Amino acid sequence: MEDKKGFADRLKISKFKLDSLLDITLSINANLPTEVLLSKYEFILRNNLGIGKILIFKHSGTWECLLNGGFPKHFETIDVKTKLMGICEIFFGAIDLGFEGVDIIVPVYNNNEHLAFIFIGDIEEEGEGMSPVLKHLNFIQTISSIIIVAIENIRLFNESLAQEALKKELELAAKMQKMLIPDNSQMPKNPKIIVNGFYYPHYEVGGDYYDCIRLSETKTGFCIADVSGKGISAAILMSNFQASLRALFTFNIELETLVKKLNSIVVINAAGEKFITLFVARYDHKSRVLEYINAAHNPPVLYNTATGETLHLRTSCVGIGMLDEIPAVQKSEIIIKDFSKIVCYTDGLSELKYADGTDIGTKEIILHISNTDPVENNIRKMIKDLGLPHNNPSTFDDVSIIAADLIK
Repeated sequence: MEDKKGFADRLKISKFKLDSLLDITLSINANLPTEVLLSKYEFILRNNLGIGKILIFKHSGTWECLLNGGFPKHFETIDVKTKLMGICEIFFGAIDLGFEGVDIIVPVYNNNEHLAFIFIGDIEEEGEGMSPVLKHLNFIQTISSIIIVAIENIRLFNESLAQEALKKELELAAKMQKMLIPDNSQMPKNPKIIVNGFYYPHYEVGGDYYDCIRLSETKTGFCIADVSGKGISAAILMSNFQASLRALFTFNIELETLVKKLNSIVVINAAGEKFITLFVARYDHKSRVLEYINAAHNPPVLYNTATGETLHLRTSCVGIGMLDEIPAVQKSEIIIKDFSKIVCYTDGLSELKYADGTDIGTKEIILHISNTDPVENNIRKMIKDLGLPHNNPSTFDDVSIIAADLIK
């Protein structure tokens, strides 16, 4: 029969293990930092149980050394994917790790995937009695799993917090960007010119921009632009571009000068990494002169309701920011003789697909504006027919439209 001392020792160690598990659990529930949890874990195993050496490799996107207690520093460079992924159960014995001193490897799983590997070396293995590693192996495995899963949960929680913070920042950025896009209620609506727009960013923020500015009693400026690329960087560049354009665009500035100044600003701000396609126009409803420059943008469609003639206002120079200096900028002028409609758009619209996979180009625009109805009604019906913004599977980019009735 077991003597009283042996029973008392066994009772003492069992109580210690339960107390240790309770302490670790309470520490986890108290949301203590990862460093504190690892310190408690190492103290329990090395100081209280006499385990000599502990090394933890954990997967957090990549495999990294989470804890090294007692092993040489160079042990932290194990090629986990090559050496260890075949280990699915507690491993005893030698394995080619490039170094010696590891007696047992304990894999830790989460959702049936390797989450960590615990390396154990026992400095008391040559002493009398059973090795501490073997004596407490079940306990080591249990407390290791608890600690590793808890640390992974902390990482995922912090990651979710960071993602939520980023989401909030994107929502705020989206709200701020939408403030830069003029609301239809702010657009000119008078007996000579009526302007309307449609804006849908594919992501929370986008690189499309359109604007309409009352420059004088008779002159109205409007533009549409598209930054190469998507996301936050495109949105920031476009926000800066909007501020620059509004500061520079006046009733009497030459459009060639405007484009060259904008080019210099974008070259500095984008540092050659992005460029902007731009269509900018100024319409004088008294003289009925429409002057414009197309800087590598999709050609707007101009439709004369009296003659049925359709024009595409094509590119006249390279995009803004493509070159340090634009070699040639050519302004064009058109006299609007009859009630006409102009539709400016970004490639998020023109690159939508038909069922056969071909781009719609300007076909849908021409189809919908070839009548005497107000262009606002035309655009509203076109958007509905194309299933924008949410019911068209070929939508992959920001979609923006600015359209105007130029009335005789």
